[in-house]
Amino acid sequence: MIDCVLPRIAAGDRAAVPECISRYGGLVWSLARRFLGNLTDAEDAVQDVFIELWKNAARFDPTRSSEPTYITMIARRRLIDRKRRTARAPVPQALSDDPVGVPGDNERIEIEDEAARASAALSELREDERRVIQMAVYQGLTHEEIAAATGLPLGTVKTHIRRGLLRVRERLTTGGGET
Repeated sequence: MIDCVLPRIAAGDRAAVPECISRYGGLVWSLARRFLGNLTDAEDAVQDVFIELWKNAARFDPTRSSEPTYITMIARRRLIDRKRRTARAPVPQALSDDPVGVPGDNERIEIEDEAARASAALSELREDERRVIQMAVYQGLTHEEIAAATGLPLGTVKTHIRRGLLRVRERLTTGGGET
């Protein structure tokens, strides 16, 4: 019977590490190649498996299984984990050469026109509605922050925003608020 190398690794015997690689490297390599099919991934996986073996060498119990069986079990688990991780990774896609987020001239003109119409519709609101909407939209404040800044009750702030936005929408959809 061959003496077990994992208990020696667990005990800190430095000579046992290269012996383990020599003894079980072919086994782990063949499993990695079979599971992953890619040489680069298989090399990385073999390294991961041996690192895992060294970390868990003390967990090996020769009364429960043979050393090759234990190493095969650890290798299979790591290889399955790696394969699952790879399967979950998003597939890279080529980027378009077209600039993203840069509107063309016509689109830019339309956006500017819509912004001008929305600004005109907003200027037609009552002062209290316009002020709270501007605080929400331009400054990004929450309803609670607007209430604290203006001294208005929270319910009043919400009502002003809702009614004001409804009036702006009405002016924009009926053609009102045009410049």
